[in-house]
Amino acid sequence: MKNLKYIYISLGILAFTACNDPEDVDLEPEVIAEAPVELNAGSADFSTYVSLGNSLTAGFTDNALFKAGQANSFPNLLSTKFALVGGGSFTQPLMNDNVGGLLAGGAQLEGFDPRLVFFSGNDEQSAGPVPLAFLNSEATVTTDIILNNPTGPFNNLGVPGAKSFHLLATGYGNAANLEAELANPYFVRMTGATPDAKVLELAMAQSPTFFSLWIGNNDVLGYALSGGDGSNPITDKATFDSAIGALVTTLTSGGAKGVMANIPYVTSIPHFTTVPHDPIDPNENDFAEQVPTLNRVYGALNQVYDALGETERMVVFSDSLNNAVVIKDEALADISAQITGAFNANPNFPIFVQGLGLPEAAAPLVATLLGNAYGQTRPATENDLLVLSSSQVIGKVNQESFAALSAENLPPAVAGQFSVEGITLPLADKWVLTPEEQDEIKAATDEFNATLSSAASGAGLAFVDANRLLQDLAQGGVTDGDFTLTANLVTGGGFSLDGVHLTARGYALMANEFMKAIDATYGSNFEASGSLFNIGNYPTNYSPALQ
Repeated sequence: MKNLKYIYISLGILAFTACNDPEDVDLEPEVIAEAPVELNAGSADFSTYVSLGNSLTAGFTDNALFKAGQANSFPNLLSTKFALVGGGSFTQPLMNDNVGGLLAGGAQLEGFDPRLVFFSGNDEQSAGPVPLAFLNSEATVTTDIILNNPTGPFNNLGVPGAKSFHLLATGYGNAANLEAELANPYFVRMTGATPDAKVLELAMAQSPTFFSLWIGNNDVLGYALSGGDGSNPITDKATFDSAIGALVTTLTSGGAKGVMANIPYVTSIPHFTTVPHDPIDPNENDFAEQVPTLNRVYGALNQVYDALGETERMVVFSDSLNNAVVIKDEALADISAQITGAFNANPNFPIFVQGLGLPEAAAPLVATLLGNAYGQTRPATENDLLVLSSSQVIGKVNQESFAALSAENLPPAVAGQFSVEGITLPLADKWVLTPEEQDEIKAATDEFNATLSSAASGAGLAFVDANRLLQDLAQGGVTDGDFTLTANLVTGGGFSLDGVHLTARGYALMANEFMKAIDATYGSNFEASGSLFNIGNYPTNYSPALQ
């Protein structure tokens, strides 16, 4: 069975500009000039501003941290406005290049890769995000957490990957803890001569007069990004509540004012909404020609499902309509033994096995393999969310499955035929968020957001409903000036190529929301004075040539 690729992102940039229909007007109206409103800080003191958070605070975009992205981080943008009303300098732990990725003693750190860029497509490959090296072979990672860390103190203490409790963790920036996965390489770059310092300690050492705190996304996002497979669990509520309480109490202990933001729903993020549940196009890669063979195999399984009253698990592929992927759903009862037993008891099963090109004697083995493979599977539905990275595996042969089946003495052709991701090999839990897993995430997000809102209110802090803003992006878009941003991957302008983090334009939009919240709480007038950002001045895409 051929490798398949089904995910296509159409290319197009939509610009929205204001226009007016013709109407009767005075061609020479009297112009009355309004006196400009002078910008003021209200009761806020921006002289020493520190920002705490995760990747969204650091300026992470296109699946990496790099200098241009950091320059357009929302805290750095805010600092330029704060400087107009008494704000001081704002220092960031800048990366060494615009490539992204991290080294440790010259060796590439696994999972810390260069940024993604946009590929416009050709006859052989569809348009979409690709690794930088695909379009720029000269791009080189130069940021080394052992050899060339910057010198602090740093006002931007956004640490990509950090959860709420990590901001209070001793040793989170100590390189000696990396092997045990108790340290964060990005924070190693910030701790300098005090490797065991906590993020919060580095913030308080600067005696902040104003702070921003946007944390908690990773407390649920880690679970979502892993498809809810349990490898990155949701933070328990007691730990989250304790961390937020400690952070807010400490940050305000010296009289500092500040602004907080809450956690978006995963359904607002294109990382979970771009890949459809039915991406298999019968017109691509000769799939339609394979449908009869696939339906013959699944037909045998469907008879068992039907007999067991499990009709929702039945799979029938179409040669004319888009097809849903087959997924493993751990919420389903495991009927592996029943499938195996039914095949072994069926006198016609050996004939079926022979039709696969296998000897009759292989029937018991094949019955067991089919039972193990399809005991908890079903076609995906529109209620399932496939993670963006699943687009890279759907329709491709899973080499681990191929090796395992080959080890059972199945011929290579058969082993490959039963190892095609999402078609003959059900997609593993890590690629899919089922409705049950989505409910877990939403429940936790709601609980955490209640904690964040209560903490901000109790301390008299400004509050940004980032969850509402990103829902609006996903539900029609948000217009700011002459531009409308949506949550569509690539074309929407709000989210970067990783489908999780914002573009520079998205961060400018977020900075405006922070300023509006500060105005509402502290009596400043960033909005009324016309000091908000024109988001059109900020890019939605970075060139592959940028190094």
